[in-house]
Amino acid sequence: MKKTIKNILAILCAIFTIWILLVSSIEVVCYYIPGFFEYEYEKHDVLSQLPEMSMSEEDGLMAVTNHMMKYLRGDEDAKELQIVVKMGGEDREFFTERELLHMEDVRGLFIGAQNLRMAAAFMVVVLLAVIWIMEPKPASDMVKKSDLFRYDICKGLLKGSFAFLIVSAVLGIIVATNFSEAFVTFHHIFFDNDLWILDPSVDMLVNIVPEGFFFDTASLILIIFGAVMLVLVLVALYVSRKLKKDKGI
Repeated sequence: MKKTIKNILAILCAIFTIWILLVSSIEVVCYYIPGFFEYEYEKHDVLSQLPEMSMSEEDGLMAVTNHMMKYLRGDEDAKELQIVVKMGGEDREFFTERELLHMEDVRGLFIGAQNLRMAAAFMVVVLLAVIWIMEPKPASDMVKKSDLFRYDICKGLLKGSFAFLIVSAVLGIIVATNFSEAFVTFHHIFFDNDLWILDPSVDMLVNIVPEGFFFDTASLILIIFGAVMLVLVLVALYVSRKLKKDKGI
């Protein structure tokens, strides 16, 4: 019974770790890849939808993007999004009131994910401590308590990753089959209003982040997250097998 509980705790520890890595992968793409947004804007030719607007970081599209991402991360207030830019030969506020309200909802998701990551990190520390306390005294002098601890953590990580892989594979197939429908479903799940339904003739947000932008962003997040997970799983597999071979665990 004690061993079963310990295994369950190890799997939970792995799931919390996976969440931390997923949120961190999202942040890497959104905040830390130089030139990502500019590349995507050029790829999808978004300036063609913004009359006489430049890509400038001073008073152009990149200036708008920088303020938008800082706001979503919680580093700036909503007033910083009341950005006046030159469009069509005249000065105008880039975002409409509807867009500002929608971004307030999006900001809630970003900050909520960050808070959940902090909670997950706390739970990982607690679970590791509990698993360490629950580790029995080694039956052999060749085996240390730290060996049993590392083995249990690695096995839990492998089991948790396998379960996550199955769920991700199913969701991946569904999303890849019809990204547009999945995109709409995502908004229905996470938003309790229709503010995300924007008019491209009035609302500029829908023009600078078209569906193709979201597809590219999601793909890059999955690539980074998948690469980190692969390394983690390979390390866990190597350590667990080595302990089993060398220590007879």
